Amino acid sequence: MNAESVQGWLLAVGVPTDVVSIGAEADNRWCLVADSEGVEVFWREQGNRYDWARFTSEDVACHYLFGRLVWAQVVRGTVGVLPAAAGQK
Repeated sequence: MNAESVQGWLLAVGVPTDVVSIGAEADNRWCLVADSEGVEVFWREQGNRYDWARFTSEDVACHYLFGRLVWAQVVRGTVGVLPAAAGQK
């Protein structure tokens, strides 16, 4: 997973496009921004960064962002564990 593909994966699990900003900082969004030292993931609100994390690997940063946002979808009940097929335990 990389910065180019993460948005598509997030859309596939129901995360709206206006929740994430890839490559640029934007208020009221989760941001994934690369710089010369690595890749940062954070929530930006009123110009401030919250829940900030830095990664040396773009792949790891994308998986981190994906995991955080998919968890939010699970909590909302949008995605979750599928019921077991008949006869399976």
